[in-house]
Amino acid sequence: MSIKNHLSVVVLVLILSIFATQPACGKPINFTDNFKETSFGKSVELLQDSRNSLNDKSIVRQGKFTFSEHTSPVFFIKEGTLWGRFSVVNNTPDSNIIFSIRYPNISDITFYKLNEGDQLTQLLRTGNALHFNSRLNNYLDYNFNLDLHTGDTGIYYFKIFSHHPIELHTSILKKNEVDSKHSFQGLIMAAYLGVIISILLYNLFLFFVTRDKSYIVYVLYLFVLAVAQLTLSGICFKYLWPNNPLVNNYGVLATSSATGIATIVFAISFLHTSTYLPKLHKVLLAIVAVDVFVFILSFTSYRILGYQILNIVGLASALILLYVSIAVFRKGYRPALYYLLAWSAFLVGLIILVLRNVGVLPVNTFTTYVLYLGSAIEAILLSIALADKITILRREKELSQAEAIKISHENEKLVREQNVVLEQKVAERTEELQLVNEQVTTAYKDLKDAQIQLVEAEKMASLGVLTAGIAHEINNPINFVKSNIKPLQLDFKDLLEVIDEYEKLHGADLNTVAARLKQIEALKQEIDLDFVKTEIKNLMKGIENGAERTADIVKGLRTFSRLDESSINTVDIHEGLDSTIVLLRSNIPTNVTVVRNYNADAVIECFPGKLNQVFMNILSNAVQAIKEKQAPADEEKITITTKNLNEKEVEIKIADTGKGMTEEVKQKIFEPFFTTKDVGEGTGLGLAIVFKIIQEHFGKIEVASEPGKGTEFFITLNTSIPLKNLN
Repeated sequence: MSIKNHLSVVVLVLILSIFATQPACGKPINFTDNFKETSFGKSVELLQDSRNSLNDKSIVRQGKFTFSEHTSPVFFIKEGTLWGRFSVVNNTPDSNIIFSIRYPNISDITFYKLNEGDQLTQLLRTGNALHFNSRLNNYLDYNFNLDLHTGDTGIYYFKIFSHHPIELHTSILKKNEVDSKHSFQGLIMAAYLGVIISILLYNLFLFFVTRDKSYIVYVLYLFVLAVAQLTLSGICFKYLWPNNPLVNNYGVLATSSATGIATIVFAISFLHTSTYLPKLHKVLLAIVAVDVFVFILSFTSYRILGYQILNIVGLASALILLYVSIAVFRKGYRPALYYLLAWSAFLVGLIILVLRNVGVLPVNTFTTYVLYLGSAIEAILLSIALADKITILRREKELSQAEAIKISHENEKLVREQNVVLEQKVAERTEELQLVNEQVTTAYKDLKDAQIQLVEAEKMASLGVLTAGIAHEINNPINFVKSNIKPLQLDFKDLLEVIDEYEKLHGADLNTVAARLKQIEALKQEIDLDFVKTEIKNLMKGIENGAERTADIVKGLRTFSRLDESSINTVDIHEGLDSTIVLLRSNIPTNVTVVRNYNADAVIECFPGKLNQVFMNILSNAVQAIKEKQAPADEEKITITTKNLNEKEVEIKIADTGKGMTEEVKQKIFEPFFTTKDVGEGTGLGLAIVFKIIQEHFGKIEVASEPGKGTEFFITLNTSIPLKNLN
């Protein structure tokens, strides 16, 4: 039977068996030349030993057997064993009578004969839990020679343990009939697989021609179906892994669930359920998920549970896919009709097989292999349906081309009619465009003038910061010098007074010199001459420091004030950074520390004034960002780090602990006229000019920032600017 609904057969057997005729029974089987296998299934007595409490000695005395009610009974045994018993009278001249169980997926079966002392003698043990090569014959099914002479009666027992559901398709045959049935079974399987493989190769060819994914999905479906069919029929065990029964143990349920997955996936792809039936599409995806779960269970000790789940899901899938194909066809999708016919063919074969198993239909060649026929018809019809898609696509393409040609002719006619109108409109639009061009030229000139004014305004803003810094920085040392001049004058006055007293001694009487010296000494003590000398020294030192501070500021101003230099010079960028910090010092709050980590060989070729403007704008923004923090810390930092990236590149990193920027603001900071400051406080050109200046130096500038975590600017400059880059 086909794998994809193999377990659904079991559910249908259990449902339809209610309506089957009750067994007759109790007597030994009278095996004659006219014996028909259809009467045998109900003549077997069965006992399910769920606790494994019976053995080959106790089963004869304690076993309470009951006759089977079905021609082909089915059992799901999670634990324990199934015992069977039957008796046969051989009324044929042939002693080679074969007891056959035509179900290859029984894990372990032992066959016994009851001897005269009511003792069981083991005749044979086999099953797919053992190596295939251990079997006495080369058949896929299990066959036991009863070895019963003419006129003799024999009582036989069998014990079955299986990891899979147990389907007892039993019969008693002559040896030549077994060989004949085995050969016929091989022909049926060969024909079936021949059809499947032919269809698979044909659709694989169509996939490479059309590149339609439906074909490759169908090919995969057929491949999984073929592998599962070979596994279920025992062919894979016989030819592929005869010495690996464990593979077969897991493979039966695994390939069955894989076929369920492939069936649903192909239906989803072929019927376009996501488009036509979105709600049922989700149901089908849920069924796939359950099949995947069963596939996982197939590799655990819960395989019987997996079979039971697969039974329910298989029956539900069969009914749902039948409804889905009808619903999609009613929505106008013609290929769904082929799917409906194909699926119906398979279901008809499935129903016939079930009716045979419950005794409603006789066991014969047709009912035994009808599901292979239904599955083959299904595969052929689905292949035709896929091929029909080519015809549909070709017809749609032809209609589309015809419609396109028709539209092309109509468009050509419209073009001719519109040409005259267009020529008139072109003339009118030409005049309008000329007028607009003049207006645009005027607007462009005005815009360029406005841009020049804004750039100049930004320069003036920088100059304003520079001027304020210079005024504040120079005012401090000058005030210090000025404040020292007055006390210095007073100290010099006291010194001059003492000097004048000493000069008076030159013309004085010798008798009065001693008295005058005492007066001078008293004057020196009065003015505290030692303190005056010390104070003069300190005041002169303060004036000297003020002068040096003023000289440093003038030097920083001379270094920074190169805004209009247009030539490339070799300068030390550390000097430019230091001069910028000097001029900004008055704007830096007391809680902000400027940390300088100068590690680079800072001599580079650049436009010095423009580069200083870059430093001024970035450092000014850093100071502003710290001031705008809602809760500034007692210690904030602006860190300037320089390093050589390689022999040709220098990196300058300026980091602050300010309020930071959002990602949206960070993406716009280099755009002209973009500013986060209030109206009237900024032009929005500062960083745009910075970006342009860095471009002029053939460098690059990057920024990293997060709200509340500060901002870092990374400036990469070349140590030299080749002249070819300036052209």
